[in-house]
Amino acid sequence: MTPRRATAPYDWQALVRLIQTNFAYMEGRIDPPSSMHDLDAAAIEAQAETGEVWVLEEDNHPVACVFLTPREGALYIGKLTVATSHRGRGLARRLVEAAQGRAQALGLPLLELQSRIELVENHAAFASMGFELAGETAHPGFDRPTSLTFRKQLA
Repeated sequence: MTPRRATAPYDWQALVRLIQTNFAYMEGRIDPPSSMHDLDAAAIEAQAETGEVWVLEEDNHPVACVFLTPREGALYIGKLTVATSHRGRGLARRLVEAAQGRAQALGLPLLELQSRIELVENHAAFASMGFELAGETAHPGFDRPTSLTFRKQLA
C-alpha cells in the first residue's frame, strides 16, 4: 500500500468512521474527551483543503489515515490511525514517512504531534519512530497536563 493524498471528491464519511471506530478505545481513558467527537465529513473535507489528508487504502476503502497541517517551523501530524484489522503491518510508520517527505518538500525542519498523557502505548510507538518528548500542554480548563508534545527533527 502506498500513501496517497485524499482530495475531493472523496468518501469523507468513510474517514469519519475509520477515525471514530479506531479512537473509540480512548472513551473513559482520556479527559477531556477526544476531539474526534467534533469530526464530521465536512470537517475532514475542510482539513483536506486547508492542510492535507493522507490515506492508505485496501480495495478502495481507507484503512489508515493522517492529517497534516503546516505550522510555523513544523508539520503537525494529527488523527493518525490504522484500522485494528491492519495493525502490526507498519502502516502508521508509512504515513509518518509520508509526512516526513511532505515536511521536507515544504521546507519544514521537523514533525510535531500531540498525544494524550494517558495513551502511553502511543508514546512508545512514536518514540520507536524517532519522536522525542518536547513538552506538555493542558486543555482549556485543566490545571494539569493533558497532552504531551513530541517532535522529530528531520535531517
